[in-house]
Amino acid sequence: MARIAGSRRPAATRLEFVTNPFHALADLGPQSLGVSYWFTAPDGQAPHRVDVRFTGHRLDVTAARSPADDFVVTAAATDVAPRGGPIALTQRVTGVAPGRWSVTAEAYATPNGGDRAAAIRLPSATGIGQSVYALIAAFRAPGVVLGAWPMMVSLGFALGLLVQGLLARVHGLSGGRVLLLALLAGMLGLFGAKAYYRLTHLREAPAPWLAGLSVQGFVLVSTTVFVLGGWWWGIPVGHLLDASIPALLVGQAVGRLGCLLAGCCVGRPTTRHWAVWSSDRTIGTRRIPVQILESASAGALALITGSAAWLTPPEHAGSLFLAGLASYVLVRQVLFPLRGLPRATRYGRAVMLVLAPAVLVGAIVGAIA
Repeated sequence: MARIAGSRRPAATRLEFVTNPFHALADLGPQSLGVSYWFTAPDGQAPHRVDVRFTGHRLDVTAARSPADDFVVTAAATDVAPRGGPIALTQRVTGVAPGRWSVTAEAYATPNGGDRAAAIRLPSATGIGQSVYALIAAFRAPGVVLGAWPMMVSLGFALGLLVQGLLARVHGLSGGRVLLLALLAGMLGLFGAKAYYRLTHLREAPAPWLAGLSVQGFVLVSTTVFVLGGWWWGIPVGHLLDASIPALLVGQAVGRLGCLLAGCCVGRPTTRHWAVWSSDRTIGTRRIPVQILESASAGALALITGSAAWLTPPEHAGSLFLAGLASYVLVRQVLFPLRGLPRATRYGRAVMLVLAPAVLVGAIVGAIA
């Protein structure tokens, strides 16, 4: 799990291997080797670049050695700040022969702007580990819980269905039809999330199905399903959307915690005392807990919109949905600079920072007019 800032890793485990928790998948190929080197940044004021060379040799080789029995690869961590606590740099080596491996890690830290002559040698480490199924190695690292994202998203979806069902009754909607629409919206929303991500990341190689999903695509497609499905079945669309926005926000509040545990949507590294130790599946370090901030914001908005939908359903149906969605979009745009990921679109954030407040104000004015 993600570790609260300040936790320490025993020096005896400076080199850590990715392991396979599923024995049934132990012999699946292709095999990969995942190795994490633990270190702390050198003392001083300037950040460093840390280069780690991993040298591996397969053990128990009985025939002539092949290129798949040895490797030398280099990984780097940039802008490593001093006093940042323990850091784990994970390297995955693909195309290796299955079996036990002996790996040695040698690391050098160079001050930003300095040359190799100023490099500081960090403690080396040697360990023995087992190759694993490549898909397991790709999604495991220190601070990452395998399967956390689909589990938390599924939990958020289930809680969202419960909230939506309760609010549908308050709005006088057919619970059965709303449930069917929600299930359809959830299924098609996943395809929308995948398509949106691919369209905004065309230069990236295709990711496994449950990786590379965008909440924007999910919201666009699921909202379209509710609008068209509500119209087709004669369900008042405005009331349907008002009953759905708290459910969507509940799902986001829970699902974002899955992102924290799965190593996605990570925050920027920081040395502040309130940081949370977490990983992007390559570098584990103290980071701004942006997933927790977004989860808390979505939870607060879910409480506000849910209370409004339960206690005082707006006379102008649909205004609550617009206000809740615009508020969440605005929160996301405010939090985006805290992420350790580059923006996928050039002008998207600027447009949303203008459009979301305008929609929010319009929805509030429309509700009280």
